[in-house]
Amino acid sequence: MLKRAFDILAALAGLALAWPVLLLVAAAVRLSSPGPAIHWSRRVGRGNREFRMPKFRSMRTDTPDVATHLLEDPQRWITPIGRFLRRSSLDELPQLWSVLKGDMSLVGPRPALFNQHDLVELRTMAGVERLRPGVTGWAQVNGRDELPIPEKVRLDAEYLERQSFAFDLAIILATLRQAIRARGVSH
Repeated sequence: MLKRAFDILAALAGLALAWPVLLLVAAAVRLSSPGPAIHWSRRVGRGNREFRMPKFRSMRTDTPDVATHLLEDPQRWITPIGRFLRRSSLDELPQLWSVLKGDMSLVGPRPALFNQHDLVELRTMAGVERLRPGVTGWAQVNGRDELPIPEKVRLDAEYLERQSFAFDLAIILATLRQAIRARGVSH
């Protein structure tokens, strides 16, 4: 109950404070490449139910719908502003909408793509599918794109066991530090 209330208040505050940034980023995405500013990604959420998660579009509109690390040449698909959006994590700001809707939390395991069956299966075996996915999470601050799937799941399961309001705050602070330094983003 406290976690959900915090999510709602923080998402509302974040949207209220960041609306000028949201507008600037949306305009920059539209001006730098053809297509919409927001990409609605099919993701797996709590209880392994699929939902649509918004992100500022950092890839071309004709990019195959797979995890970036599975693309043969990821750099080929990134838009002119896409690399900056990913390194700064500004592409994640629209997910505050998913937090308000209840599809996501500020902190939890990052939602898997609909076709990441191996990740979904391992998370289900570890009981992690019971958690609401997060904008950031324990695995995010411990390696992000650089982690192999079994290690992500181990960290997600550790979060399941350790979750608390204080732990969530520590993860949020670590995420902000990493976003400022643009650490852990491989594409």
